[in-house]
Order: sequence, then structure tokens, then C-alpha cells
Amino acid sequence: MQDQETVLRLSRLLYNRKAQDISVLNVSRLTVLCDYMVIASGRTENQVSTLADAVDEMMAGEGVNLRRSEGRREGRWVILDYGHIIVHLFRRDERTFYGLDRLWNDGTNALDLPFDQTVSD
Repeated sequence: MQDQETVLRLSRLLYNRKAQDISVLNVSRLTVLCDYMVIASGRTENQVSTLADAVDEMMAGEGVNLRRSEGRREGRWVILDYGHIIVHLFRRDERTFYGLDRLWNDGTNALDLPFDQTVSD
């Protein structure tokens, strides 16, 4: 339950930082890699990198150590591995190409998010 609360806080942080198409998937039944995946898009490489910094700052503040990260320099697809939680931050083109949402969503494992993403800014 604690991990679920954490990923919902992460999704809210990403939403407040103008990330797009945020999804949170409980993949604990599908893989041993992690329990939750948070997937979101940024408009630019700079925004993706800035989102990664914000996620890392929040997780560090909660005492959750980053185990591994990839892609920060490029800002096209950043992976932040916190053990039970993996965060994927993409530019739209890369997200569409790799299709992680389709790969890991079994139709029953997407969490309801505490905000309305249909409102445009």
C-alpha cells in the first residue's frame, strides 16, 4: 500500500509539472522487475530531464534511493529505477515508438489517478 501511495504522489508531482499522458500500472503480477511503473511524457528533452530531476528530488526526500538511471543526458527516454517503482519519462515520439503502455497494461492494472488529465493547459 505504501508503494501505491508513493506512485500516486509521483503522478501528482508529474501532473503539477505539466507532464502529459501520465499512467501508473501495477505490474506486480506480470514481472519481478518492479511492482509499479509510472509512465509520462514531456514536450521537450529539457522538460523530460527536469521531470526526472523533480521525481528524483521527491523520492530522495522520502528516503527512497535511486538504484539506477538511464537517459538523463539525452532527455528522450529517462528511466529511474527505485526498486519496487520504475519511472519512465519520454518525449512523445519515443513513447509511441516503444509502446510501454501497451506492453505492460493488461486491461486491469492501471491505477485511477487523482486528477483530470482531459483539461488542457
